[in-house]
Amino acid sequence: MADRRLQVFHTVARLLSFTKAAESLHMTQPAVTFQVRQLEEHFNTRLFDRTHNRISLTEAGKRVYEYSDRIFELYSEMESAVREMTGDVSGVLMLGASTTIAEYMLPALLGDFKKRYPDVNVQLKVSNSDGIVNMVENNVIDLGVVESPVMNKNLVVEVCRVDKLVAVVAPQHPLAGRGSVTIQELLDYPYICREEGSGTREVIADYMNEQGVNNAQVNLTMELGSPESIKGAVEAGMGVSIMSSATVQKELKLGTLVSLILNPSLERPFSFVHQKQKFRHRAMDELLEFARNYCKAHPEVV
Repeated sequence: MADRRLQVFHTVARLLSFTKAAESLHMTQPAVTFQVRQLEEHFNTRLFDRTHNRISLTEAGKRVYEYSDRIFELYSEMESAVREMTGDVSGVLMLGASTTIAEYMLPALLGDFKKRYPDVNVQLKVSNSDGIVNMVENNVIDLGVVESPVMNKNLVVEVCRVDKLVAVVAPQHPLAGRGSVTIQELLDYPYICREEGSGTREVIADYMNEQGVNNAQVNLTMELGSPESIKGAVEAGMGVSIMSSATVQKELKLGTLVSLILNPSLERPFSFVHQKQKFRHRAMDELLEFARNYCKAHPEVV
């Protein structure tokens, strides 16, 4: 039996989507469908039920998925064991990170890691924190780095670094001359925030609740999907926002934004998250250890 057919089937079964499987495998959807049909012909039975644009595994499909999961786990263990014997650190690692971390923390970390381990191919997926946790839960990625609490107790969560959040305003804004500001004072002005599912938004919402601020007090003027778009809107005088201090360093130097310390201060952890039971490649262990040491040397995002 061709490994490729089983790999394609396993990906479709895990994601329950031919479209998502095609994206994950960098294949066209017809090619994915063809590989699955080939496997169904091999077993002479349907592996998926297709109804109303949704798919589910048949009983035979569930059995094949269980075995294929074990097969690919053994493949990973075999490759890792041989590479450990030979001292070889290589392979493909699927890493996922929320937007702020992917844009402002990981480039330097992964650049240094790649210099030490040039044969490890790290592929990065970027989403909001909810999306990254979902990818870890569904084994789409090996390791996630997120900026909000993770509620799934079946995942390993390890704090790697502390991030400070600050209020940001345009230089001409009435608050620009202040060194610090309370959340109540900030929310006297139109407020710009990240989209639903963003770790940054979730942490700020918890902070507002702790300070006795309810949704009715927030004059929400815009919801945007990235730190860059929020900075542009604040620079244009469209409102105020709260952002990671790491995201505004360039703008502070250029004088296009002003940051204000929140009173009381607001900090949050950046955390690694991965499966508890999933077998880990040696390259994964090396990346985790490298990242731990990197974060110890750079404990705060500044």
